[in-house]
Amino acid sequence: MASERESFDLSGPLHLTYVLWDNPYHRMSVAACLVQGVYILERDRQEKREGSDALAPPWWTFFHFQLLRPLVDDVDSSIFGAIYEFKPPSSQSNDTLYRSPRYVIAFRGTLTKAHSVSRDVELDIHFIRQGLHKTSRSNIAIQAVRNTVATVGDSNVWLAGHSLGSAMALLTGKTMAKDGNFIESFLFNPPFTSAPLEKIKDERVKHGIRFAGSVITAGLTIAMKAKQAKQQPKDLFIDPFTALSAWVPCLFVNPSDHICSEYIGYFEHRRNMEDMGAGVIERLATQNSLGSLLMGAFGNDSEPSEPLHLIPSASLTINVAPSDFKEAHGIHQWWKPDLRLDQKLYNYK
Repeated sequence: MASERESFDLSGPLHLTYVLWDNPYHRMSVAACLVQGVYILERDRQEKREGSDALAPPWWTFFHFQLLRPLVDDVDSSIFGAIYEFKPPSSQSNDTLYRSPRYVIAFRGTLTKAHSVSRDVELDIHFIRQGLHKTSRSNIAIQAVRNTVATVGDSNVWLAGHSLGSAMALLTGKTMAKDGNFIESFLFNPPFTSAPLEKIKDERVKHGIRFAGSVITAGLTIAMKAKQAKQQPKDLFIDPFTALSAWVPCLFVNPSDHICSEYIGYFEHRRNMEDMGAGVIERLATQNSLGSLLMGAFGNDSEPSEPLHLIPSASLTINVAPSDFKEAHGIHQWWKPDLRLDQKLYNYK
């Protein structure tokens, strides 16, 4: 049975009758709706809703997109992503289409339904263990983006995702950025694998914990880099974090969502460390997680896995309106008309 939130007519942004593509709120809302379209595509498949009974199409046709093709998981045959093509009306002038995409590739998050939940949870665990890049779903996603970019160029493509799908978009965006393709990306409630220190109310305690963590992480990073330098010629060693710094994905987080809220502290702590003259320490610490370094130091791997959730640069948008966890983690919040947002740009130096 369809829920109210699956219906665009009942819960979609009907107020967005005209999209200004250079307006950040409009761009955010459209990207979020295209992600919601992927969720409903999979729900349509599970509920066998076809033709006029399907609920997914309005989530993209309202904004003049067409579904080019769904992305299907090879393990459980669930739809986890979609490639959309923008088909604006001929009446629209080129001036109104400034900064609009030609294609959007969107990924959904975990669906707690019997037909897909086991595979989604398996991928959630892969993400936590820093192994999402080893899964077949990520290979399908990356290949789809590579093919699209090869056809139309990176400036004509958007990436979008929510929760687990945000992690998938982040992995794909990082992979493309390493090849010099910087894709505009909209990451809603991206998961951050760390203790939710943002829940600590005492700022001094919170800063003390972060500072101690940075010092330990920086020390381990120096040790691991020295180990790597012995294993490969100096002229072949390229810092992957610095190479990614030109890519600035848009992150959308809510402080009440412990899954993504740590991004707030991650970027703010970096700025605080710079202000107090400890930027050198933080530049080392910010690109590694303590957990991955310890696994690399004491595990069987000679080199720790690259932490997917850590990124050098970002445009961070925070929904500051108070809410419970379910609402704070939901995709629906990002197209509400009365949002209270705080936006900050962080560029890695």
